[in-house]
Amino acid sequence: MSNDSGVGNVRGLDVLAIGNLVRIGNVIADAYSTSTLIRTDELNIVVDTSRKDMLPMIRISMKQIGILPEDVDIVVLTHTHGDHCGNNEFFKKAEFYVRKEECPDKKNYVPVSGDIELTDRVRLMHTPGHTEGSMSVLAECERKYAVAGDAIPLYDNFAKMVPPGINYDAKIAMKSIKSIINYADVIVPGHGSPFPNTMEKRK
Repeated sequence: MSNDSGVGNVRGLDVLAIGNLVRIGNVIADAYSTSTLIRTDELNIVVDTSRKDMLPMIRISMKQIGILPEDVDIVVLTHTHGDHCGNNEFFKKAEFYVRKEECPDKKNYVPVSGDIELTDRVRLMHTPGHTEGSMSVLAECERKYAVAGDAIPLYDNFAKMVPPGINYDAKIAMKSIKSIINYADVIVPGHGSPFPNTMEKRK
């Protein structure tokens, strides 16, 4: 999914580790998040660091791309559940952007309020529902990508238009899903591979 065509200033979007979520009945038996790298002319941005045991895969992916952990400027946490932030310590020089509703009082952690632009063509959008502080990363490369976290945890949530199984407000969660669909050409879910947005966007 890399793009070095020079469109805008987003040079590429690469999945470092593909997440998964396994349910047995209504119980989550296993879960680890997708981790994504967005490269721009100015910044290297990682979205979610997945679970601790996914670190070897993240290391391999970064080595193949040619990015060192110290080259990562910003880590965006779509929310602070442990399966999305287990490898934060791997990115020792990064600033961590977390919604103010969930941001810990720690050095290098930046509380985010409102929808903000990290750099040209990369912005953060509040997409609550799964948690109050859930947010997605929107990146315009050769296409428009939404790294959705658990606003859209699985392809099924998109295909069936149903909220995340874990949510604090189903109506708010559905509003966030619709906001993502209205923007994205490609959606990177919280626990799976990227997929094209096949639904009609609404102005």
